[in-house]
Amino acid sequence: MDMAEKKKTSTGRKWSARVTKKSDALDLEENIFEAKDPKKIAQSLKRSAERSDRKKSTPFRSAMSMLTFYLNRAGKNLDKKQKDVLERAKDELRKAFGREPQHS
Repeated sequence: MDMAEKKKTSTGRKWSARVTKKSDALDLEENIFEAKDPKKIAQSLKRSAERSDRKKSTPFRSAMSMLTFYLNRAGKNLDKKQKDVLERAKDELRKAFGREPQHS
């Protein structure tokens, strides 16, 4: 069994897709990570994190963790344009929570 086969569940779907779809911490807007507007993504994640009573951390950390998780797991399959949108969504999320955006 190679690494690609190990990453799939018995249904043939990757476990990370299941986590993103059925997160125990956040109820995400459907297809939010496919949005083209970083601000829309950030606002949706913020709303989800603030409404959730199942999260284990602060709303900011929960929202940022989900965005980072998605980027890390889906990143290699995303086109550059969408990856850039999601990276910009991190700064928008920081702004939405009143935190300073980080610049590399």
